[in-house]
Amino acid sequence: MHRLKLYNTLTKSKEEFLPVDQNNIRMYTCGPTVYNYAHIGNARPAVVSDLLVRLLRHLYPKVTYVSNITDIDDKIIKSSQEKKMPIEKITKKYKEIYNEDMRSLNVLAPDIQPHATDHIEDMIELIEKNIKNKKAYVSDGHVLFNVDTYKAYGMLSGRDKNDQIAGSRVKVADYKKNPGDFVLWKPSTDEQPGWNSPWGFGRPGWHLECSTMSEKNLELPFDIHGGGLDLIFPHHENEIAQSCGAYNENENPRKYVKYWLHNALLNMDGEKMSKSLGNILYIRDLLKDYDGEILRLALLSGHYRQPLNFTKDTLSQSKSNLNRLYRSLEKVDDIKVDMENIFPPDEVIAPLCNDLNTSEAFAAINEIAKKIISSRDGKEKKQLKLKLISSCRILGILQKKSEKWLNQDKVEGNFDIDLIEKLIKNRHQSRLDRNFAEADRIREELSDLGVDIEDTSDGTIWKSKKK
Repeated sequence: MHRLKLYNTLTKSKEEFLPVDQNNIRMYTCGPTVYNYAHIGNARPAVVSDLLVRLLRHLYPKVTYVSNITDIDDKIIKSSQEKKMPIEKITKKYKEIYNEDMRSLNVLAPDIQPHATDHIEDMIELIEKNIKNKKAYVSDGHVLFNVDTYKAYGMLSGRDKNDQIAGSRVKVADYKKNPGDFVLWKPSTDEQPGWNSPWGFGRPGWHLECSTMSEKNLELPFDIHGGGLDLIFPHHENEIAQSCGAYNENENPRKYVKYWLHNALLNMDGEKMSKSLGNILYIRDLLKDYDGEILRLALLSGHYRQPLNFTKDTLSQSKSNLNRLYRSLEKVDDIKVDMENIFPPDEVIAPLCNDLNTSEAFAAINEIAKKIISSRDGKEKKQLKLKLISSCRILGILQKKSEKWLNQDKVEGNFDIDLIEKLIKNRHQSRLDRNFAEADRIREELSDLGVDIEDTSDGTIWKSKKK
């Protein structure tokens, strides 16, 4: 069995993965706050986590994967007020859109997708434990966690506890004992959603939600907690503090989670994605022009811990790579294989077990595809087909029929296919005869017919021109 190694943000080192219970690996990744369409940056942690879950399910007999829905938050309240829509209607709409977008990216549904509003009583219970252990205090209708009471605060992020001021969603207020203290419970006005609690009518702090949902669905400690790099501080730092504080654990964050996995963020043409720059790309819009597999491959094209420059060139390259893989698969479409109980080869699993090294895994997959093209042996082709399909399955790509994928650009418009194929054949012969002027003329004729052609090592392929 391959040994899985992951970079643990908590220890700042690559560690061998030693599960709490090897018969049931338990993993949690922060899900979306559902008040708007998800952008492509939101998809990276989902895709990275999906890859890891697929790998874990190959290595272990059972994996329980939880990813939450935040359906109560100040941003949701603001969106409800601006759109004059009930909060429940907004959260239901955008949750369904998010899940649909993730399915388009071949992201498997989590085993459990808890909603924050279903765990309010659990959150109140967690707060009460922190108050009892003198980790939290009540002030002016708020309940706040006192960061001075938790010795390991800052171990995950490596930042001083007072730095939380810059990253907190709550402004520094006079009801705090320390500037870095964070809110566990806040009061609500009559116009705001809320629940009755020992501290009055109010709602939970954002950080509290994931602590409660992860514990109630996975128990403590669990194996892996994932999310974007931007969540390390203060969100994940605060999760650790309040979860450990509830059990009077002051020094060992691993009593909450053993391994923390964080993906780097996306850049848009070299710049950070932000509303102020107007460069946010929503998944829903991208899917109008690109298949979800293209978006997925683009998100996996660089190592998850490295920033990814998400550009049209990135998408174009991902599409070309998928075209090449599907063309190799097309070469063995007529070979029947048993798709049950197939396992990816060592040359693909080994790099994935090395902190999800997708670059080396894709290099191995491309070698398999090349061998399919060059092989003339039927038995070898069958084995190579099994290798290709199983390797791509664990990466969540090559999930369509090759014929459908390769022809998807041809169906737009009415084309005389016989004429097009004849012109392509004549152009090929002209190139063999070194009559390049005639070959160029035929390319122009095809272009006038609304057809783009691409010369590949496997021949010339064509598709309708983009309008």
